[in-house]
Amino acid sequence: MRVISGEARGRRLKELSGMETRPTTDKVKESIFNIVQFDIEGRKVLDLFGGTGQLGIEALSRGAASCTFVDLRKDAAALIKENLKLTRLEDRARVIQGDSLSFLAGCREKFDLIFLDPPYTSGLLEQALERGAAIDILTENGIMVCESAVESTLPDLPEPYRKGREYRYGKIKITLYRRGL
Repeated sequence: MRVISGEARGRRLKELSGMETRPTTDKVKESIFNIVQFDIEGRKVLDLFGGTGQLGIEALSRGAASCTFVDLRKDAAALIKENLKLTRLEDRARVIQGDSLSFLAGCREKFDLIFLDPPYTSGLLEQALERGAAIDILTENGIMVCESAVESTLPDLPEPYRKGREYRYGKIKITLYRRGL
C-alpha cells in the first residue's frame, strides 16, 4: 500500500494486522482519485472510517487543505497518526479516535469531500449517508465517495443530495453522491 501521487508519492504506508481492516486496493484507490482529481486541491476532506488513513492521506498528498480522520479502533487511530508522520502530512490532519456515527451526530462543520469505506456488511455506510445528509455535512458541490460490495444497493438521499454514478471493480462498487445548490 503506497501513496500514488502528489507530495508524498511513492511512500509506503503501514497496515493493520488482522482481518478487521480491509484497505482499499491500489487499483480502486487510483480509480477513485481519477474520478475526483479536480475536486481535491484546497479542499476540506473527511475520511470517516479511516482504517489506515490511506484515502485521506492520498487526498492530502494531492493538495487537500485539510483532512479529518475518524476511526473507532485505538490501534487504527494510532496507525493513521504514524502514517501521517511517515508522509510528513500531519500538519494538515486531525485524527479522532471514536465512533463515526457519534462524530456525525456532533459534527458542526462542512466538508468538500468525504470518503466512506466502513466494513461492508455492517450497515454503517447507509447510516452514515443518512446522518450526513440529515445534518447537511457537504459544502455546495461537495462529494461523498462510498465504497461497498458490488451487490449492495445504496439509498437515495433527500435533496439537495443526489446519488450519482456507480463504478464497479470486480467485487467492489464505488458510488458518488453530490450535493447540489
